[in-house]
Amino acid sequence: MLDQQQVTTEVEVETHPLVVRMRPVIDLTDDQFFEFCQINRDLRIERTAEGELLIMPPTGSSTGNQNAKLLVQLGVWAERDGTGVYFDSSTGFKLSPGAPPVSPDASWIKLERWNALAPEQQEKFAPISPDFVVELRSKSDGLKPLQSKMQDYIDKGVKLGWLLDRQNRRVYIYRPGVPVQELDNPETVSGAPELPGFILKLGQIW
Repeated sequence: MLDQQQVTTEVEVETHPLVVRMRPVIDLTDDQFFEFCQINRDLRIERTAEGELLIMPPTGSSTGNQNAKLLVQLGVWAERDGTGVYFDSSTGFKLSPGAPPVSPDASWIKLERWNALAPEQQEKFAPISPDFVVELRSKSDGLKPLQSKMQDYIDKGVKLGWLLDRQNRRVYIYRPGVPVQELDNPETVSGAPELPGFILKLGQIW
């Protein structure tokens, strides 16, 4: 029997998206998909290369909190550094023509590359690969699909990618042309040389 104690148990169960198959009846253009997302802003929606819509369940409260802490650290550095712009997990990018938009948990783009886009491109799914992306693994995420996603980012132009595996307290670091680097339970991880001076404190993330 518990006396004057409150016990909180965090449980994140495995979740799966609702798959809406559209083709061949409907084949949304990029602009139509963007507008569909805008009128359903309360939903997390992704699109596959086959044109299927994935209606994702909301992020768990714990994962959402860690995402916020990650973005705060990136934002503080980016505002001080001033050489780029940063984005949260609701931002979609078109990494290559014909590919569905992707939404990393956090990302950063050099200012000159971002400013080279037309204003109308910036307003929608920007046709650009971020220079830096982060994916934060929740307890309901499979590791291999996230690793595949990270490699796809690199293959399509991302210069630096971090996969933060909270379950195992492990960081996977992705760069073009070199093997994936693994760090076991690090206290910090550095973004240099791509993001000079950015050091993520992982104690706030784990």
